Order: sequence, then C-alpha cells, then structure tokens
Amino acid sequence: MTSPLFRTKKVEQSIRDTEEPEHALKKSLSALDLTVFGVGVIIGTGIFVLTGTVAKDNAGPATALAFVVAGVVCALAALCYAEFASTVPVAGSAYTFSYASLGELPAWIIGWDLVLEFALGTAVVAVGWSGYIQSLMDNAGWEMPAALGSREGSDVFGFDILAAVLVLVLTGILVLGMKLSARVTSIVVAIKVTVVLVVIIAGAFFVTADNYDPFIPDSKPVPAGESLDSPLIQLMFGWAPANFGVMGIFTAASVVFFAFIGFDIVATAAEETKNPQRDMPRGILGSLFICTALYVLVSIVVTGMQHYSELSVDAPLADAFKATGHPWFAGFISFGAAVGLTTVCMILLLGQTRVFFAMSRDGLLPRFFSRVHPRFKTPHRPTILLGVVIAILAGFTPLNELAALVNIGTLFAFVIVAISVIILRRTRPDLHRSFRTPWVPVLPIVSVGASLWLMLNLPAETWVRFGIWMAIGIVVYFLYSRTHSRMAQPEGAEPGAPPGPSGGPGSR
Repeated sequence: MTSPLFRTKKVEQSIRDTEEPEHALKKSLSALDLTVFGVGVIIGTGIFVLTGTVAKDNAGPATALAFVVAGVVCALAALCYAEFASTVPVAGSAYTFSYASLGELPAWIIGWDLVLEFALGTAVVAVGWSGYIQSLMDNAGWEMPAALGSREGSDVFGFDILAAVLVLVLTGILVLGMKLSARVTSIVVAIKVTVVLVVIIAGAFFVTADNYDPFIPDSKPVPAGESLDSPLIQLMFGWAPANFGVMGIFTAASVVFFAFIGFDIVATAAEETKNPQRDMPRGILGSLFICTALYVLVSIVVTGMQHYSELSVDAPLADAFKATGHPWFAGFISFGAAVGLTTVCMILLLGQTRVFFAMSRDGLLPRFFSRVHPRFKTPHRPTILLGVVIAILAGFTPLNELAALVNIGTLFAFVIVAISVIILRRTRPDLHRSFRTPWVPVLPIVSVGASLWLMLNLPAETWVRFGIWMAIGIVVYFLYSRTHSRMAQPEGAEPGAPPGPSGGPGSR
C-alpha cells in the first residue's frame, strides 16, 4: 500500500471537482486571451530593468544570448506544461499536475513554493511600478513625500502607498471576473507591446557598430587607476570580473530568467478556458515565443545604442535614448513601463489566487477559501485575502534580496512538472492527451537539467531562504493539511474527520 504522503489524486477526480457548482470557475477565456495574459505578465521587468543590469555586470552585448538561453530553458518547461494543462484542465498549475503524478506531499510542497513565488513576484513588480510612477511625477515637478514613496535606496522608514494601492485595485478587478481582467489586460498589453516595438524600430536608427566590440567581453571594464582586485570595484559591480566571458552568459541567463516568469501562470487559468485541450498549448507556447523574440531584439538594439559599460541599471531603455539625444523617447518608454507593469502584477496575483483556491478545494488549506462568488464566479475570498497581504508586503518590505527567491521557486516548479510528465506517461498511458510533449523522457530530463543548472547559478543565500520557507511548509502540512485533505476522508465525511484505514478513497 502506498504511503498516505504520496497518495495521488486521479485526473478524473480533479476534473469532477471543477463541476461542483459552489466550487466551479466560469469558463470565459480563449486562446487569444491566454496569449495576451502570457505576453502581459512576461513583458515587464526583463525588458525595462534587467537588460541594463546583466549587460553591465555579466554579458555585455551577449545579453541577447542570455535571453536565448533563458528562453530555451523556459521552452523546454513550456512543452511539459502544455501537455499537462491540456490533459488536466484544472486550476493550480504545477500543484495540480504533481498531485496527479507524484502524490500529496510533493503537491503540497510545490503549491507552497508557488504561493511564495507569486506573492514575492507581485510585490517586487508593484514596488518597481511605484518607482516608475514616482519618476514620472518627479519629471512633472511633483515629489512624493519620503514616508509614502518607494524605500529602495532610502533610509527613511515609510509605506509605499502607490505599490499598495496598485495591488488593492487589481485585487478588485480580479474579484469582478476573468473576462473583465482579460479586457483590461488586452488594452494594457497593446500599449506595452507598442512601446517595445518603438524601442526596437526607433532605436535601430541609433545603433553604433563599435558598441558591439567585444560582443562577449572577457572581463568587466575597470576605471583608470583601479585594479581588478580593488574592493571598490567589487563593491561597485557586485560580481567579480571572472563572471564575464561565456560563463557570464549563463550567469546572466539565471538573472534574466526573472523576465520570463509568467508563462507558467497561463496554466493556472486552464479551468477558466473554453477549450483548454486546444487553447492552453497555443497560449503557453505562443506567448513565450513572442516574448523571447522581443527580448532578444530589444537587448541587441539597446547594447548597440550605448556601450554596455555605460548602460543605466535602473532604466536602461529610457536612458539609452537620453544618451543619444532623444529624451522624448525616454519619457514615452517610462510611461509604457509604468503601464505595462500593471498587467504583470495582476496576472501574478491571478496565478497565486488560483493555486491557493485549488489547494483549498482539496482541503490542504481551509475549505472556506474554495467557494466562488455567486455572481462573478471568481474565488473572491482568497483573492481578497492575498491581495491585502501582498499590498502590505509591497508597502513595507524592501524586496531586492528576496527577488531571487522568485527565480528559484519557478525553476523548482519547472523541475517538478518535467518529472511529473514522465511519471504520468508511465502510470496513466490511457489518458487522452490533445498535446503531447515530444521526445519523452529525453526532453523532460533535459528540462530538469537545464532548470537545475540555472538554480545552481543563484546565490547561496537564496538557497538558504528557500530551504527555510520549504521547512515551514512541511511543518504546516503535518500540523494541518495532512489530516484535513479530502483524500484522507472516508466517502461523505467532512474535511478534518479521522482518515480511513486505507489512507482515503483516492490513495493508490
């Protein structure tokens, strides 16, 4: 008999749970909606912020190759996600997939991981959005009081009111319905993509070939009078010069990977898709391809406009146009970044609420949160709870160091999903799969290896924090979730009742 810790939830049972009236989400999304969601959440920090950071600190003009590497890692995972999302069209993404293949404890671990990933991701982007808004306000001559503005780089204790208000407004939009969310996202994504295309097309006219020499720098440029071993150089740049060269591209890829976080969120909307078997693969793979192409083109243009050693870290795109004598473009880009980051926040929040909802419906979190709104058919209770918590988190917490946790959490989810594809192919070969990941098990194994490689490039401190969060999750599981799981209850029993002798009706 299989241990209760690894009892699996059958795919058929997961689908039946979505048909319970009080726990059923409204199906309203098309392939276009899913693609727009994907593009809306992926295009954000990567283009508007990280391009300058990794070009200056790791890869130079070869930042374009770093985006390609990160995109390939995501594409490998995307093929696995596409199979699962079309086969198990249920809210929860990697959590639901692992519950059907690896068992309850691994599913809880990945769900707990996703809660952290999406919460921190939403808060990080909200603070970034606040910074862009404050920059636009400063340009207009209106300065936010220090106690109510962004705390990054400031010693003043305060509350970032703009970041908190953004999260609360988006929470309200998500409560009102997915179709409204899709419409708002479509408008904002159109603005954001227009800005990106302007950067590519207009910036191409200001490219200087000399800025691409060398394309893959061997070391970081060192100011006159300083040595490579200077503590000042290490303090200023953060990375040792040895992080350049070919290895610098992989280091850069592990950083810009944050820019791709989001395509997996498309999978969390599977239950709200009209035809998930057909549309989920299109939405996941389509949004990833579009964004990778735009990332590569933007990084090539920006490093051609301004030498990588002179790129701005805070606003590389806008400042590159300023450096070429075109400040009007800089203001336009800052406006586009501020508008565009709103969709990133909204869809990250969407992904988290769907994972939380799915875990609640399974009894691993209080079932109170698994009831949908009688009119809007949205999981309003977890949406409101998480929206308030994240608004407070974004308002009070400086998140620079914690942002890396988002990367490691996502990569961990990629590893679990790839392994789950292999296992479910063996345990349930009878399932109808409208989309099949090619070259199984080779491609999922390569996906696991690529994700682990990027994880190993993250700082040791990130691993420690991630381990602490996972340890807390294990404690919560054994204190609450293990006994309240619906899989632990005899047929017809309420969650929380003593488990049956066989570990529950769904154990195998």
